Amino acid sequence: MADIGILRAAIAPVRRLWRRPTAVDIAPKVGDDQDARAHFRDGLAKRRGGDSAGALAAFERALALDSDFADAVMARAEILDGMGRSEEAHGEYERARRLWSEMPPGAADRRYIFRRQGYFAFEAESYDLVRTNVRSKILPQLAHGNACLARGRAAEALDSYERALKVNAKLPEVMALKGEALSALGRYQEAIEIFDGVLATHPKDGDTLNARGIARAALGRLAEANEDWRHQFELLPQTSSAARACVAMRMANYSAAFNEFGLAIAKEPANPYWLLYRLTAARLAGAPAESVTLPADDRWPTLLLAFRTGQATEEALLNRANSPTRHAEARFQMGVLAVDGNPAAARRYWREVVDQGPPALIEFAAASNELARLGA
Repeated sequence: MADIGILRAAIAPVRRLWRRPTAVDIAPKVGDDQDARAHFRDGLAKRRGGDSAGALAAFERALALDSDFADAVMARAEILDGMGRSEEAHGEYERARRLWSEMPPGAADRRYIFRRQGYFAFEAESYDLVRTNVRSKILPQLAHGNACLARGRAAEALDSYERALKVNAKLPEVMALKGEALSALGRYQEAIEIFDGVLATHPKDGDTLNARGIARAALGRLAEANEDWRHQFELLPQTSSAARACVAMRMANYSAAFNEFGLAIAKEPANPYWLLYRLTAARLAGAPAESVTLPADDRWPTLLLAFRTGQATEEALLNRANSPTRHAEARFQMGVLAVDGNPAAARRYWREVVDQGPPALIEFAAASNELARLGA
């Protein structure tokens, strides 16, 4: 593990970049999303070249296609600020922060890149320039790959990791990151083969066990996925309650998830997902319902909590489910509420999560396990 320790030490200064939730989750149609990102990159290039007016126009074109593209909102605010339009910029800064606050945090049981995401727009482009000019160094390739992977640009991340491995092919953490990129691209079997190789030499690498479980679950190999997550759960220290809770939820160990989420809430009472998942675990474990005081905000997880406690309708929930992640979260909770009285409806909802949801979601794994229990 010496190589991993050295690499992590080198990466440490870069980790400060993972501060705010990224803006890759909420998107309109795929074509609009891709065009918006193309305009956004054009704006970054113009800003780098000193063309503030051109950059502003490009960011506005991106926002015309995707009004909730928080990276573009923030970049536009920075341009406005530089032009002396500070009052207008202030409103855009607040808007970007609001959009980021609505993004779900990365699951606590995943690799650090996904746990602590951030605003990488400018950094990714900067690293791209550096890595093009400095091909013999690993760190620029790795930093660019991590920034891209955290922002949902898995193909570019894969290219960066492969370039890093050309410099040194014996770094297991870079191999594992390559596997993460392959998995994000839907190339699950290739990812599993890489994870197998990493785990053959580092069998206690919990992050890679988690990643292999996700890839296996995506291919329908649920028993093997649960075994990976069980092993990860055993390796996690008792102090890592949020991570242990998320792993337990994936493998449908609801009694363990209920207890661990209780500990996680004590440490992070402001995280609404921990309360949501604790209520969900209690319901699926057959535990008595708890009284809940909802946060006074309109964030997405608050709406999920309102639905779970009978204070919001399906229609209101689905109207806000404007991304694959949100849709899967909504359908999963609809199944949780339906399963006791209408198991057939619960099966339909959970089947939709598995057929259409992102495999890295906790809900994907939990829905897969629930379908297996129902014989679906």
